[in-house]
Amino acid sequence: MKSLRGKIAVVAGATRGAGRAIAVMLGKAGATVYVTGRSVRGMPSEMKRPETIEETAELVNQQGGKGIAVKVDHTLEQEVKVLFERVAMEQGKLDILVNDVWGGDPLTNWDQPFWEHNLHNGLKIQTQAVHSHIITSHYAIPLMIKQREGLVVEITDGVNYDYRGNLYYSLAKISAIHLAEAMAHDLKKYHITSVAVTPGFIRSEAMLDHFGVSEENWKEATNIEPHFIASETPFYLAKGIAALSSDKNIFRKTGQILSSWELAKEYDFTDIDGTKPDWGDYFNKTFNSKSDE
Repeated sequence: MKSLRGKIAVVAGATRGAGRAIAVMLGKAGATVYVTGRSVRGMPSEMKRPETIEETAELVNQQGGKGIAVKVDHTLEQEVKVLFERVAMEQGKLDILVNDVWGGDPLTNWDQPFWEHNLHNGLKIQTQAVHSHIITSHYAIPLMIKQREGLVVEITDGVNYDYRGNLYYSLAKISAIHLAEAMAHDLKKYHITSVAVTPGFIRSEAMLDHFGVSEENWKEATNIEPHFIASETPFYLAKGIAALSSDKNIFRKTGQILSSWELAKEYDFTDIDGTKPDWGDYFNKTFNSKSDE
């Protein structure tokens, strides 16, 4: 069933990983999806990855949705402003906004404390993964306010405010959570839902490449990283976002921090390989139990 037929979505940061999968699953549910990012054919971003927003749009189309690729650097206000002017002109509304811009992997050094970490890179993480989200929401939300409904999703990492192993990484991911909570407060009277959603240990294209495996033989990576056994594909989170977007009672969740594994339980879906990974349960049993010993 095309539960999102007639709905208009913008997935900011849809070039690869979770963003790409979210765009595809929203398209599969029937939505028109503007897929944005910096990597286009013949002009990759500084991430130097092969994936492009055109490919993402084609995947959306293949699933029965309508994918529209738009090159946008979400740290540049004018480019974001022009994006939403185009959405307003072409669609007249916006139903779903997913803030998934990140780009911080090559900027994060996990082996250095913050005072030794490259300061420029640390601040750039905030620009790319926090400022970009604020700029995007600033120009997107007025399209939702006009219709007094909509869904804003902040993609984060983790379900709490705990330290995540690197000051700059922690600051960015925790900021995404607080953005969702703060926006929910401001948007409550307009009946617009704002939530933060996290995946578990995600098997993105970059992560698979890092371990030298593919989706077909990903379990071989557990020889390098044993915790990869509890990993999930980007489509697990994406199915959760699609389910949220289709929920007629979604507003009851506004301001909450949600996870792929809990959404899978609530909406009864599986990952694309038929499994139901539960990173939260695995993490608690593996790490919290050790800290209690």
